[in-house]
Amino acid sequence: MAILDHKIDFAVVLSVRSANPNGDPLNGNRPRQNYDGYGEISDVAIKRKIRNRLQDMGEAIFVQSNDRKNDSFGSLRERAEANAELDKIFKSKTSSSDEFARIACQEWIDVRSFGQVFAFKGSDSKGGGVSVGVRGPVSIHTARSVDPIDITSMQITKSVNSEPGKDRGSDTMGMKHRVDFGVYVFYGSINTQLAEKTGFTAEDAEKIKQALVSLFENDASAARPEGSMEVHQVYWWKHQSKLGQYSSAKVHRSLTVKANVEEPREFEDYTIHLNELEGLQAEVIDGL
Repeated sequence: MAILDHKIDFAVVLSVRSANPNGDPLNGNRPRQNYDGYGEISDVAIKRKIRNRLQDMGEAIFVQSNDRKNDSFGSLRERAEANAELDKIFKSKTSSSDEFARIACQEWIDVRSFGQVFAFKGSDSKGGGVSVGVRGPVSIHTARSVDPIDITSMQITKSVNSEPGKDRGSDTMGMKHRVDFGVYVFYGSINTQLAEKTGFTAEDAEKIKQALVSLFENDASAARPEGSMEVHQVYWWKHQSKLGQYSSAKVHRSLTVKANVEEPREFEDYTIHLNELEGLQAEVIDGL
């Protein structure tokens, strides 16, 4: 498989309706919001969803969610040690960081895409520790809503007892938060220099694109009911060289999303404009 030899920029336009796209644990799990009232979805949350989609596609993933594991390993170290070549490096007193990174990138698509920090302490039974950092070629920005968002909060109660000996369970209160409606945009890029170091291929890039198009498939939860989050369009710019004809900032600025009504309540209330750049054509893919 050929290593990626051309820079790629991308953008994703998505909508949220009556859902919590990314709760903030430091703020009572309310949807993330900046000081200006615009909604946010962290890059970490987006990468988690991409990993989940790649895992659904049958790809080997190193950083798996506990509720989506397809193996029996209880930690990242156990998953790494299950690889025979990596286990040899763990036990070796003269371990090679470059060799460890090469094997890990070859084994797991999320490592060669997003990078990973391997920091495992040594033990008497396993030998020396490992401290290896891998920089991945795929970078993703925090998603931001086009307009300030409205957050609705509701109080919820329990009608059953969690523990015996209580007369009633409805005295347990909680809060549930949701974004009524919002259109969000996030951007990203794939760097060819880092792709050469991790072995990231053109085929891997196509898999990332496929994951972006189907980002919220198989992602339903109580906070994000089925159909409440939707990818509308993915913009994929494939440059003609390793460095690219334009900077990522200029490419990302070529896409503008604006509301055409005072209080938008539907995706159709927004207008998307793409300012074409000479010699760089955007592939536009509709969401599922």
